[in-house]
Formats: sequence, C-alpha cells, structure tokens
Amino acid sequence: MTSDTLGFADAVAGLPEQLTTAHEVAASADLGALPAAGDVENVVILGMGGSGIAGDVIAAVGAPILPVPVVVVKGYEIPAFVGPRTLALAVSYSGESRETLAMATAAADAGAHLVAVSCGGALEELVAAHGGVHHPCPPGFQPRAALGALVAPMLVTLFRMGLLPEAHTWLVAAQKRLAVRREQCRPEVVGSANPARELARRIGRTIPLVYGAGAIGATAAWRWKCDVNENAKAPAFASTYPELDHNEICGWGQHGDVTRQLVTLVQLRHDDEDPRLDTQMRVTLEIVEETLSAVLEVHAEGVGPLAQLLDLMYLGDWVSLYLAWDNDVDPGPIDAIDTLKARLD
Repeated sequence: MTSDTLGFADAVAGLPEQLTTAHEVAASADLGALPAAGDVENVVILGMGGSGIAGDVIAAVGAPILPVPVVVVKGYEIPAFVGPRTLALAVSYSGESRETLAMATAAADAGAHLVAVSCGGALEELVAAHGGVHHPCPPGFQPRAALGALVAPMLVTLFRMGLLPEAHTWLVAAQKRLAVRREQCRPEVVGSANPARELARRIGRTIPLVYGAGAIGATAAWRWKCDVNENAKAPAFASTYPELDHNEICGWGQHGDVTRQLVTLVQLRHDDEDPRLDTQMRVTLEIVEETLSAVLEVHAEGVGPLAQLLDLMYLGDWVSLYLAWDNDVDPGPIDAIDTLKARLD
C-alpha cells in the first residue's frame, strides 16, 4: 500500500458514521421560515464536482416520488423558471465554489427559498444575507469524501418540509447498508473475500467503462468514473442505459483489436431498474463483450433506493482506493484540479 498523505482512506471508511451524524444534526436544525410543501412548485439543486453529485443522489432517489419537479444544475446560470415558489438547495463543501455561488446568488435574487450546505465560506454569508437556511458540514474532508454530510441535510430538509416523507426511513437503511459494505471492503479483508479489492485486481491497468441503468445507475456510474479519475488518477468513463443503446453500442465495431486490450466494462445493477431493461442489458453485452478486456457485473445491496445507490457508490469509492494503491498512487491530492483553480483565480 502506498502513502495516503491526506488520510483519505480513513475518510472513506468513516462514511457510515458521517451519514448518521449529518442525519441527526439536520433533524434538529432550525429551518426558519421555509414554505409549506404546497407552496413549492419546483426544486433546484445547485452544485459542482464532489459536492454537486450529492444533488444527483437527491434527484435520482427523489424524482420518482417528489410531488414537484427536481432539477440539478451545474454551471454558472440557473433556469428561467426559478422564482419565489422555488426551493433552491445550494451545496458546496468549501462554500467557495465560484459556479455554485453564482447560481445561489441568482436564485436568491429571483426570490427562491435558499437552503445551503457547506463548511461556511461565502455561501453561508450569502444565505444569511438573504434569510435562508444553512446546514454546516464538518471540516477537514475532501468534498468527494463528504458525501454523507452533503446528502443527509438535503434529504432531511425535504422530509421536514413534507416533500419527501420516505427520506428518514431511507437514511436509516442506507446507514446500515454502508456499515456492512465497509466491513467487506476494509484492507484487512484479503483476496476474493473483499469485493472492492477483487474488482480492482480484475480492472488492473485497463480503462474502466461503467454502465448503469436509469437515474440510480447513472449516478452510481458517474461516481465510479469520478472516483477513478480523482483517487486513482486514471482515465475512466461512464454511460447510461437505455440511452447508450441508441448511440454508444455502435462504437464497439471496428476497433475491437484495440479495445479488448484497453477497456473493462463494469456493469452496475440495482433493484429499481425498469424490468424492460433486463433483456436489453443482456443483449447489449452479447453484442459488445467480444471487444472488451472483461465484463464485470456488480449488484447493489440494501433496502430502498437510497441504500442501493449509496451502496454502489461506496463500493466504487473502495475500488478506486485499491486501484490507487495497486499503482503506488496517493489517493488524496488532486494536483491537476488545484493547478487549474490557481490559474483561474
């Protein structure tokens, strides 16, 4: 195992407790004068990168149940429909993400009800100036290792407003599932008994391409991609069923002699998949598998959509750690992103 100068593995291992604590803290937070559920016409979630994916989690599990539309926005600008009947959830671990600040400012100026999740920073100041609600995050994490602290306050807010009555039960089930997954993936668990270690071994030096179905599969697949990019400092890609069967499936034709040496497909499965996709996914693999180094299938475990989504994402966290360690890479630092930000300041 190589160095871990930022204690990143410890942060990953602490996710179950992080989610539990954030759930408990948000349950007693002062929500001020947030509107009743019937006074909200839409929900927008504003965030980028390791913070923004928390919004993808909320949308993936909440959209099928929420009585109003939920949209995740990543960039500088907000949709024109944002207004006084909008609940705007701004999430930035540092509280300083320039894009999130720009979007949150525009949402507040449009009269939206603003709720923020951050460690403080300019985002907390912005929320205070506009009479919104701020949920504090515990300091000392990389944003991508603070998923529990970012997800729980948003779910609890929606629960307490009456918009998402299932959220409390989902969070409890997810906490239990993540604790089980951690015990399976700890470095002390060796060989094939450790699913993350085994998946990393089989991916090896190939490029992982991660497929998932629907919103849950898409969010989990994107998290795996970002984990490999940031933690293992390696390329990875992601696509989503059924959209990939309308374009990407054609890309596995004439270059099989190259791709079967370079690309490993990781297919993520979960219980909330549309039944019509089961045959579609199987036939897709039959068409493309001869052009791939290997096909690995991963099944989510846990009760409820949140537990299943976070289970898949958490397994990806651990896989990326083993990919980093197997190649003597320090998983914590993200020098390329730091360099980019310094040049933009």
